[in-house]
Amino acid sequence: MPRLDSNVLWSWATGPLSPVAVVAVLLATTYLVLYVNARRGPRAPALGRAVVFILGCAVMFTATTTGLQTYSRELLSAFMFQQLTLLLIVPPLLILGSPGTVLLRGMPRRGFGRRVLRLAVGVLRSPFARLILHPLAVVPLLVVPLFGLYLTGAADALLSTEAGRIALQLTFVALGTVIMLPLATVDPLPRRTSYVIRIVDAFVEMQIHAAFGLTLMFSSAPLVATFASPSAEFETTALRDQQLAGGLVWTYGELPVAIILLASIIRWQRQDSRKAARATREADRHGDTELDNYNAYLQGLRQGSGR
Repeated sequence: MPRLDSNVLWSWATGPLSPVAVVAVLLATTYLVLYVNARRGPRAPALGRAVVFILGCAVMFTATTTGLQTYSRELLSAFMFQQLTLLLIVPPLLILGSPGTVLLRGMPRRGFGRRVLRLAVGVLRSPFARLILHPLAVVPLLVVPLFGLYLTGAADALLSTEAGRIALQLTFVALGTVIMLPLATVDPLPRRTSYVIRIVDAFVEMQIHAAFGLTLMFSSAPLVATFASPSAEFETTALRDQQLAGGLVWTYGELPVAIILLASIIRWQRQDSRKAARATREADRHGDTELDNYNAYLQGLRQGSGR
């Protein structure tokens, strides 16, 4: 493991302020304003939703303003930890904050607010939204920022400039949101994702993480030239640092998906329990129509065979 200075790790990052940190502050501020407005209505969003969303913004801000941002310029493992945080940790927290519901209940219905709501609904119902939220879109959307970025040389090209690095960070958050939205959201979507599909998607994502992690861990040469010559102060080699990055993909990257997988199974079980309870109550009040029809069918067969 690279030798890191804790004072640097927890201090303000060197270099220019990342626009991702600015986006995090803007998201948190906008959400809080809308949440306060929504709380004045008859159907106030739960306070826990706001806490989770603000936590997601705080993680996004911290990942791009502390020493992690500094070390991500020199170590693949640090950059990978930052990428996984922006791609897989931040988006579920933002999604679980129900930003769609908060927007609909907190945005004014007149003037500028009305135009924003109309735009948001239009985008959500567009063919493009239905396409990228399709369960089959998970595979290419996750393969691109992993295999596509590191095995094609795209990472070196983008990391060679500050603009490219910023573009990558923003893309990680955007792609992570699209990938996680069908799995974690409680807001309405144009395409309803069943719990079976959620479980399958989560399982596929875990396999992709495992395959990419193993690729990094067992590669015989550095895959990213940008991180091929770590400074002597880190007391590590490029290959050892790359192996650590692969281990992070296989562990840290799997954690949020595993949690979503477990949550989907629990929600599915609760949904089935509620349906069974409703069916039982209906049967107690009105009788079991299906059972009565089946018994009548059997009775008809017996009478027919008797004749």
